[in-house]
Parts: sequence; C-alpha cells; structure tokens
Amino acid sequence: MALVEQGGSATIPSGGGQDLSPKKLKVLFLCTGNSARSQMAEGYLRKIAGDQFEPLSAGIEKGLNPLAVEAMSEIGIDISRQKSKDVVDFLGQPIPYVVTVCDNARQRCPIFPRTYKFLHWSLDDPAAAAGTHEDKLAVFRRVRDEIAKYIDEEFVARLAAEGVRA
Repeated sequence: MALVEQGGSATIPSGGGQDLSPKKLKVLFLCTGNSARSQMAEGYLRKIAGDQFEPLSAGIEKGLNPLAVEAMSEIGIDISRQKSKDVVDFLGQPIPYVVTVCDNARQRCPIFPRTYKFLHWSLDDPAAAAGTHEDKLAVFRRVRDEIAKYIDEEFVARLAAEGVRA
C-alpha cells in the first residue's frame, strides 16, 4: 500500500485507487504513562513531518515529565504545551498507524480495528532512571535519540521512498 501525496498530505489510497481522505495520516504513539516516550515521539514527528502526519499520543496514566520537555528542547522541539491524553479518547477513530513504545502498552493496547499498521518499539522507560539530574537526563537523551531513529526509518524514509516530501 503506497502513500500518496495530495495537497501536501500523505494519504492511504483505497482499493479503487482513490484516496480515502485528503487529511494527514494519524499516528498514535501509546505508552502506559503518556509522560515521556510517547510525548517525545509525538513532538518529534510533528516537528519533522507534521505537514504529512497528524501525530498523537496517549496512555493510561497522565502527566508530562519535565525531563522529557528538557531533552526535546535541546534539539529545538518544544513539547511543553502538550497534554497527556487517555487512550480511551481515541477508541473508534480511524488511526492508520498505532505505535506502542513500551512493552506494557503493547500488552494492554486496545484494539483499533481500522489501523493499517501496528508497530512496537520496546524503549526503556527514562522516567525510571536513577541518579543525579544529569544521569537521568542522559537516559532521556538516549531514548529521545532512539525515538528519532525509529521515526526517521519508519515514517520519513518511507515518505522519501514513495516520493513524498517530508
């Protein structure tokens, strides 16, 4: 299934070759807490390909981790205004991509029947890091960079292969 550019947005074509919608493709990043990993993924995808994708994040627990905000600001991405969202708010919505970023979310993830692709990235929980502020921030940086690598490979490279500008 190819991604098609229409009006500056990537869309998934239907079986008849017509686009399902000219809207941006939704990508939902799920994590138990929705405080760090999923929030960083949402912010990163929005920054690098927000014209092609509508990044979302959700979880079961709530609260944005200040170290996630700090780690993302170091690479010029402000996620300080993002809010934790409950996964229940997205049930019933067509979401082409669902990405679980922790093993617990993968096991407890609700079913999204109209999802084109489920992905799982088993990322360490940076919020569980111990030590000094700098020790903890180093873990957030490492996880942030892993998220960026996965997103670059899965979404940005795929768009490039399809000839869609990110």
